[in-house]
Amino acid sequence: MNIDACREKFRAFLGEHGLRVTNQRLAIFEAAFQIKEHFTAEELLDRARAIDSSVSRATVYRTLPILTESSLVREIDVGKDFKFYLANPEKGNEQAQIVCIDCDKIFEIDAPFLEWYGSSVSSKFGLRPVSQRLQISAQCAEYRNTGVCKNRS
Repeated sequence: MNIDACREKFRAFLGEHGLRVTNQRLAIFEAAFQIKEHFTAEELLDRARAIDSSVSRATVYRTLPILTESSLVREIDVGKDFKFYLANPEKGNEQAQIVCIDCDKIFEIDAPFLEWYGSSVSSKFGLRPVSQRLQISAQCAEYRNTGVCKNRS
C-alpha cells in the first residue's frame, strides 16, 4: 500500500470511529511514515512538530493507539519503560523482531509461519488468535569482543 492509500485508510478509520481528521493527527501520520526505522513516541513528537508546531505530546500519545489499531503502525514492546513503533504500510503482522540487548537495535524479519502457528495452537483450545508476536533477544558478538557496535547510534 503506498503512502496515499495509507493516508486515506487513516482518514477512513478516523471517520468510522467518530474521530475528527485534524491537522495535528495528519502531521503525526506524516511524521510516522517519514521515519524508516523504529521510533519512540518522543521521537515521533519531534518529527511531527517539525511538520506542524502545534502538535502536542498528548495528541501524539492519543494518536499512536489509533494508528496501531488501524494496523498502519506496529507497536513493539522490548521490555523497557517505553515502546517502539514502526510504520506498517506494506507488511502484514507476520513480523518477528530480533532485539540486540547490547545496542537496542531492532531487526525485523518476515515470519509468515506466525499466522499458521497461532491458529494451530489456538484452535486446540477452541480459541481464535487476536494478536501474536515473536521476539528474540540477542547479543552482538562484535560489541562483546570489541566494546563497539556498528548498530549503536
